[in-house]
This record gives sequence, structure tokens and C-alpha cells, in this order.
Amino acid sequence: MKFLKKLSIINILLLTVAGLVNAFGVTVFLNPVKLYDSGISGTSMLLSQITPEYMSLSIFLVLLNVPIFIYGLKKQGGAFTFYAIYTVIIYSICAWLITDVLPIDVSLASPLAGTDLLLCALFGGMISGMGSGLAIRFGGAMDGIEVLSVIFAKKIGISVGSFVMLYNIALYVICGIVIQSWILPLYSIVTYIAALKTIDFIVEGFDREKAVFVITSRGEEISNALTNEFQRGITKIAAQGGYMKNEKTMVYFIINRFQINKVKEIVREIDDEAYLTISEVAEVFSKHDK
Repeated sequence: MKFLKKLSIINILLLTVAGLVNAFGVTVFLNPVKLYDSGISGTSMLLSQITPEYMSLSIFLVLLNVPIFIYGLKKQGGAFTFYAIYTVIIYSICAWLITDVLPIDVSLASPLAGTDLLLCALFGGMISGMGSGLAIRFGGAMDGIEVLSVIFAKKIGISVGSFVMLYNIALYVICGIVIQSWILPLYSIVTYIAALKTIDFIVEGFDREKAVFVITSRGEEISNALTNEFQRGITKIAAQGGYMKNEKTMVYFIINRFQINKVKEIVREIDDEAYLTISEVAEVFSKHDK
């Protein structure tokens, strides 16, 4: 029980919000028009449609997710498992409140988007993705499929992302076969894509920083010019050309997307033979940014 000392009240509060947001997206936009979420959540939605009425979405969310999180306890750790189970329980309770307790009719159509499948797919995906993104950002998870992917992806020789994608493809194919229609599964793919992009935004930020690498023989001049222009720290690393064996300097620093053209201009003015690469970074940690 040592993991209990690592738990954060702030994280628990924000995971509560995550569960509520996810439940709102699924029960208000997706479930009323029979669209499917991804992963275990989507599996729970399908099972709730083909089983007796008392086997609701809320029940399947707990029955399927909790054993998976417990199974992954050794790999993911106690704090993550606690946060994940807590988030799923909140998601389940909120889904039950919206569908069975609150005076909201979500039985035949979305209260906000009606029966418009595209609107339901887009907004349901974005809102549920927001909930999933918050869960990931604050130490938990909304869906056991991530745990399954970590455990089994390497064993069958594929990446975690590929495992999740293959699971969801199989889920949507099964949905199409069960309901004998491909319209809803195809719109569910729109939901999946909208959710993925929203999760990226929530977890990694809307405006990612850019990492710049400059390999040059005039490292001192370029680093001084870039420091003077952008007033930020730069790292210089000694390097050697692989073919000519001549001494080089690799200059590394972080910029935002609005500074890219200026960087190119400065580097080319000083050394038009410099090798310049610019790549995207998800997060940057530095005590100077606090």
C-alpha cells in the first residue's frame, strides 16, 4: 500500500472531472444514436445493446475495465491502477446518472445534436477524447485497452499504437456484423479520429515546441547569433563528420513555430553549408520555465 503516499488530491479531483466529461460525451452524443466509442468503452456499448436491459453500459464499463487494470498492476504500478479504477468508476456512475437518474432523455436521440450522426460523432469524439486526455495527463486511464496494449503488443511483435488500432478495427467490424449495417461503424471511425486528436491536444498541448539541430563548422558564430536573437539558452555539442572526419559543432535549442523562418535565415547567412533539422517536441521541462 506504499503507493497511497504517492496519490494526489489534485489528481483525484481532476480525474473526477475526466470521468464526468467522458460520460457526458458518450451518453449524450454517442450512445443515443448507437455510435461506438473506441476500446473497452466501445465494447461495453456494444454489449449493452445486445444483452438484457439491466446489463447497462455502466455495468459493463466496470466489469470489463477493472479486471484489466488489476491484471496490469505489476507493469503499471499501484498509483496508476488506483487512479485508473477510480476514473472508470466515476465514468460509470456519471453515465448511470445521466441515463437513468437525471431528467434527460437520451434514449432515442442526443438532447443537443438530435439524430445528426456527423455532429454526434464529432462532438462525442471530442468530448470523450477530452475526458480520456485529462485522465492520461493526471496519471490514470479511461480505458483498459491501453493496459492490454502495453502487456500484449510486444509479445505479438507490434507497437502499442498498432495494437490499439487493430483492436478498434476488429471492434467496428464486429459491430457492423452484429447490427447488420456499416453506417454506424463508419461514423464511429470519425468518432475515434476526433477523440485521438483531442487526446493529443490535451496530453501534449495545442502548440508544440520545435527542436532545432544545426550541424556546422561555425558553431560559435551561429550560437551567438541565435542567442542574441531569441534570448534563450543553447546547447553546443562537439561533433565529427562521418565521411570527411572534420570537426563540427552541433547546436541544439528549442523554439516555437513562429521563429522557424528566422532561424533558417540566421543559419544560412552565417553558414550556407550547415545541416539544419527542425522536429516537433511534445513537452519541454526546465526550471527556467517555472
